[in-house]
Amino acid sequence: MSDSASPRPIRIGILLSGKGRGSNMQALIDATRDGRIPGAVALVVSTSPGAPALDRAASSGVATQLVPAPDYPSPDALDAALAEAFERAEVDLICLAGYMRLLTPGFVRRFAGRMMNVHPGLLPSFGGKGYYGKRVHEAVLETGARFTGVTVHFVDDEYDHGPIILQRVVPVDDDDTPETLAQRVLVEEHRAYPEAVRLFAEGRLCIEGRRVRVLPTRS
Repeated sequence: MSDSASPRPIRIGILLSGKGRGSNMQALIDATRDGRIPGAVALVVSTSPGAPALDRAASSGVATQLVPAPDYPSPDALDAALAEAFERAEVDLICLAGYMRLLTPGFVRRFAGRMMNVHPGLLPSFGGKGYYGKRVHEAVLETGARFTGVTVHFVDDEYDHGPIILQRVVPVDDDDTPETLAQRVLVEEHRAYPEAVRLFAEGRLCIEGRRVRVLPTRS
């Protein structure tokens, strides 16, 4: 948690896995470079060899590091290596961008209040283990929900469970498919994630139990 105005631009670390394109990662990089976020992406880390997002980050001039999950004998060992990478880069905030592994309690304690994730649904609905990507949008349509959206939340040691920072609502159209719904939700992800990071960088997020209070702008 950040409880005072940041005395310097924040350093952001991004953690990803899988074979995603890294569009949320790119949205954060772009927001730091056009001034919407007072800071910079200092390091992008992937646990999956050959992740396209890692190449995308490198081509954007951002430092990258591969920490291959298969090289480590346990989740604790993997997370220790991840923590070392981010601490060496002196990051203030870690942003998950398509990271599919459950972080260990030790890692979560180490970066408590300094990790965020974006989820393509309105938590606590359509979240938890197995609810990611297309599966979220399929579930929304299967239930007949009239609204879905985006949630940015702090990360704890459960899937999609940490305190909610902000949410954005997306109406569900009668003719939506998982693909069309995903496209409109993704637009809001790219808006909401940088906004949440900006609030953190400005020292305006206060965690109170399960709730996050957004403090007013300081004059």
